[in-house]
Amino acid sequence: MNEITVSAIIACAGSSSRMNGVNKQLWELDGVPAAVRSMLAFEGIEQVSEIIVSAREQDIPVIEKLAAKYKITKFKCAVKGGETRQQSVFAAFMQTDKSTRFIAVHDGARPLVDPANIIKCIKDASVFGGAVLGVPIKDTVKLVDGGMIADTLDRRKLYSIQTPQIFRRDIYVRGINFARDHELDFTDDCQLAEAVGAKINLTLSDYRNIKITTPEDLAVAEILLRNI
Repeated sequence: MNEITVSAIIACAGSSSRMNGVNKQLWELDGVPAAVRSMLAFEGIEQVSEIIVSAREQDIPVIEKLAAKYKITKFKCAVKGGETRQQSVFAAFMQTDKSTRFIAVHDGARPLVDPANIIKCIKDASVFGGAVLGVPIKDTVKLVDGGMIADTLDRRKLYSIQTPQIFRRDIYVRGINFARDHELDFTDDCQLAEAVGAKINLTLSDYRNIKITTPEDLAVAEILLRNI
C-alpha cells in the first residue's frame, strides 16, 4: 500500500444561528478556542500532512493568529467559506495538496474528538475507501408523517454520524463533480460518496465527540473536559 497521507479540512464557516450570538468556533473551552482544539486533534497525527480551515471572512485573521499562537505547524491556510457547508468545504478542498491520498472533513464545532478515533477512521478509510465516525443512537426513533407517528425504526441499525468523515481523494472528487453536475447541495460529506456508489465504513466513535450547536452544548463540553 502506498503511504497514507491526509489533508484535513476543518469546517468553521457556519453562522452559529442557534448560539444566541456566540461564535462557537472561537469560544474558549477551558481556555482554548473550540476551532483550535479541533485543529490540535489533527496536528499530532502522523498521516495528516496539512490542515485547511474554511471560515467566515471576518474570522480568517483570527484563525491565522491562533494557528501561530498554538504552534499548529500543519496549518496551511484559512479560506472564505460559502453560503452552505458544502460550498465551504469545496473552497477548502481546492487548497489541498493534490498529492495527498485522503481527504478528512471535520466540524470545527466538534472540539472534543479523540485523536485515537481519528487514527482508526484513517485506517478504515485506507481499507474501504471511505470511513466516518459514528455511535449507536440511544433513543427510540419514530418516523412521523403529518404530525402522526407512522413507524418505529429499529434502533439497532441506527447510528448518529459524527466527523471526521474521511475519503480516498478520487472518491471525493467524483462526489464533488456529481454534486456540481446535478446542482445538489448535501449537508453531509458522506452523501457525496454515497451518491457515486461508494461503500463507506462506520468507525465506532464515542459520545464525547459532541457537536456544539446550542449554548447548552458549551456547558456540556466544559463538563466533559473536566472529566477527561
